[in-house]
Amino acid sequence: MTTITDLYPTRGAAEVITPRQDPVVWSAPGAEGPIAPSGLRDFDRDGFLTVDRLITPDEVAVYRAELDRLIADPAVRADERSIIEPKSQDVRSVFEVHRISEVFAGLVRDPRVVGRARQILGSDVYVHQSRINVKPGFGASGFYWHSDFETWHAEDGLPRMRTVSVSIALTENHDTNGGLMIMPGSHRTFLGCAGETPRDNYKQSLKMQEAGTPSDQALTDLADRHGIRLFTGPAGSATWFDCNCMHGSGDNITPYPRSNVFIVFNSVENAAVEPFAAPVSRPDFIGARDFTPVR
Repeated sequence: MTTITDLYPTRGAAEVITPRQDPVVWSAPGAEGPIAPSGLRDFDRDGFLTVDRLITPDEVAVYRAELDRLIADPAVRADERSIIEPKSQDVRSVFEVHRISEVFAGLVRDPRVVGRARQILGSDVYVHQSRINVKPGFGASGFYWHSDFETWHAEDGLPRMRTVSVSIALTENHDTNGGLMIMPGSHRTFLGCAGETPRDNYKQSLKMQEAGTPSDQALTDLADRHGIRLFTGPAGSATWFDCNCMHGSGDNITPYPRSNVFIVFNSVENAAVEPFAAPVSRPDFIGARDFTPVR
């Protein structure tokens, strides 16, 4: 049996701060891809990269129509891959959307999307997770501050920080409708959280995360050091961000939904193992165990 060293301890008796042990950009300098060298430098420094018009308005209309079709489908709503808002009972998210919908499967394979992932991660990639986030108006709850890698390491068994996410806006992101917030540069430090992981924690955390959330003091220290950036932009814009960025979003109490498609690409050289701080792995629709490269 191969022993894998845990480079990023978390979910213990106390918070633990660990300097990042991995590169941010894994490809060799000058490697070909859709991101310019200056963009890769910005991503390395800040932990994120924005693209104002990743997809066209006509394409947005296709993906919006598919999102609307999925959340209106009673079979999709009843599927365990759909997460329901506790108060409004509206659909909050639909996971593994690239397997449910051929339309979104095509988006995953789009060179504008997967090409950037390969360039950042320096290898072939597979989809660790995909979902549509609906975040309807009039009270959709936010996503509290967290590092995705903390959860993916603790509960899914991703060994290294060789994972990148893209959030593609399917509605306009205003500064008032619960947009994405990131602490620039926070990806350079891993914050291991305190507290054990309950069994089947995902059933609670996908609605309201508790295990794996940083303390108020740790968040204050990070915000004082790095500041907070709020992302706005038209439908079709995209934000790529490193797996260890501290990020979150507020509630949406406006009439205007903030819907996006969210795709997580992991390097095929960073395939999931047993979880580092949880009793069992989360279901495959949340943390994939199929490491087939995207083609």
